[in-house]
Amino acid sequence: MKVKTLLLAAIGISLVSTSALAALQPGTTAPQFTAQASRNGKSFHYSLETALRRGPVVVYFYPSAYTKGCDIEAHTFSANIAKFKAAGASVVGVSLDSISRLNDFSKDPNYCAGNFPVASDPDGHIAQSYDLMVRAAVAGAHDVRGVEIGHGFAERTTFVVNPNGTIAATIGGVAPADNVQKTLAAVQALSAGK
Repeated sequence: MKVKTLLLAAIGISLVSTSALAALQPGTTAPQFTAQASRNGKSFHYSLETALRRGPVVVYFYPSAYTKGCDIEAHTFSANIAKFKAAGASVVGVSLDSISRLNDFSKDPNYCAGNFPVASDPDGHIAQSYDLMVRAAVAGAHDVRGVEIGHGFAERTTFVVNPNGTIAATIGGVAPADNVQKTLAAVQALSAGK
């Protein structure tokens, strides 16, 4: 039984590493997108093109609101949002969550806390345009609140997009909190002109 578990874990790790390598890489033009989004519980129309006019944008894809890793990642982005702003960057999270789930998640003081928007990509087209793997919904999967998730999952990968629309950094295959720290380091390096 332990051998089977170890084998499945090894396969999972290799899939994460391989899929992160498939994501769009630095120097590539970032696909522009518009989406229904939420900030602090209020829905609005998000445009990457408009956000880039104000500076670099961190576009982070995550599997689902109210799941352990995604909750850690959202909280860590929220706790560090002043550092991202100081480096001139804005942040947007993207998942296959419905806008109603995102309205709750975006205002939750334990996660986004109203500090940055989260966008809904219900069919996974935005994630796929960034060459990310989108997995089908898992029947009976529930979030940490006990609510059925009911949607597919985008691969956890983060992109730092330059104001000119090119990708400056791609971060994937790391733990959620490490993802945020690596992303912050990339944004600060970009701000410093490195």
